[in-house]
Amino acid sequence: MTGRIIRGVGGLYYVAAQNSVYECSARGKFRKNKITPTVGDFVDFTVLDDENKKGALDVIEKRKNELIRPRVANIDTAVITFAAASPNINMDLLDRFLILAETQGIPNIVICINKSDLADNEERERFMKIYAKIYTVVYVSARESKGIDELKHSIKGVTVFAGPSGVGKSSLINELIPQSNRQTGEISRKIERGKHTTRQVELLHMAEDVYIVDSPGFTSLNLDFLKAEDIQRYFREFKPYIGHCRFADCAHIAEPDCAVKEKIGEDISEERYDRFVYLYNEIKQRR
Repeated sequence: MTGRIIRGVGGLYYVAAQNSVYECSARGKFRKNKITPTVGDFVDFTVLDDENKKGALDVIEKRKNELIRPRVANIDTAVITFAAASPNINMDLLDRFLILAETQGIPNIVICINKSDLADNEERERFMKIYAKIYTVVYVSARESKGIDELKHSIKGVTVFAGPSGVGKSSLINELIPQSNRQTGEISRKIERGKHTTRQVELLHMAEDVYIVDSPGFTSLNLDFLKAEDIQRYFREFKPYIGHCRFADCAHIAEPDCAVKEKIGEDISEERYDRFVYLYNEIKQRR
């Protein structure tokens, strides 16, 4: 049979197929070949016990993309989630999440700002001016159930929520899928980080052909797998101007007649460009 892994716990994989869920073990060849079945994988499996819904994984189909943390494959939408306040938006971390999503070729990337009831209007306008012209930006409040329909309409296919702890990802998923009964946690007042309330990566069914992945939050993200010169490819607003500089290998840092730098303050925000330079130098030094 063919199905999709919706959950993995303790070396067992739960596969949704033909309106049922089968508990499958992974055959030894996967371990031998250092292949780890992943939530979101399309798989072929053998039914060993149809009455008790037991099976064994035979083949993992080729993945169109994959995230390592949270570990999930074949993603259609990434909802990069931050809070308007408590904790405040870490713009550097936000851009790292966006770059990670871009590197995986995730077709639909949404920036979701939760706790909109705490948003400062001036900060909100500044944020929208930077990001709304390059990404879908949705302001929501899980506590007040505001903006949920707009968020729901922005989601397509298998959707991963990613972002730091304490921004309310699980609360938002409770709003989108009330029957999910996800556990939520409180913010630690001392360190302003959320407790890790999510215990496992799992596909939650929201609507026909729409699934949401809940995942643990985390507060740091490095991009060591990238080369410094590749970073430019993952800033969407740079793309119309790449290849139009005087030098074909322009890094958009110190070169003269740079088409990207000429657009700073116009189509490219100065803040985003400064973070690009910071990330470029950070990766250059590490490598």
